[in-house]
Amino acid sequence: MLAPIEYLDWNCLTIVTVGSEQIQIANTHEVRVRDRYSRKSWMLQLCDAIIEFYSREIDKIHSRMNRSRTVRAYWLSKQDIWE
Repeated sequence: MLAPIEYLDWNCLTIVTVGSEQIQIANTHEVRVRDRYSRKSWMLQLCDAIIEFYSREIDKIHSRMNRSRTVRAYWLSKQDIWE
């Protein structure tokens, strides 16, 4: 199947991070084409999807940073046996 990307329904697409954001087909068995779908509407949905994606990524990063702070505090409280 060959179609302009803006004809692909967002329900079958996903955004992933590989360097910068990339769009992938979530399930190749369920590709939905919306013939002559508005490019403007599709691009606005893309922007919304990217904003939502990065909001979730920021939450993950904050969680990982907090975990590292907890582990660091744990190790700061330990006596170094080599000193």
